[in-house]
Amino acid sequence: MKVRIPTPLRSYTGDVANVVAEGATLDALFDDLDRQFPGLRFRVIDEQGQLRPHMSVFVGEERRRDLSMPLDGVDEVVVMQALSGG
Repeated sequence: MKVRIPTPLRSYTGDVANVVAEGATLDALFDDLDRQFPGLRFRVIDEQGQLRPHMSVFVGEERRRDLSMPLDGVDEVVVMQALSGG
């Protein structure tokens, strides 16, 4: 399936915005992303296996935080990173 990578993480993907990864769940999808783009998973998922607070993942149009969510029939996952500034 297509995975949209936010600009701050594109250094891991060779500056590519849309990549292809496989997985039956979000967790497995991030495993595949990390296999292809080492270090990417750690920027999105913490040491306890949870999404980092500043990261959002959209499956279809719904924001998801549960990494065990099945991805049957999903065409696109969008990873977003909150930006802060002052």
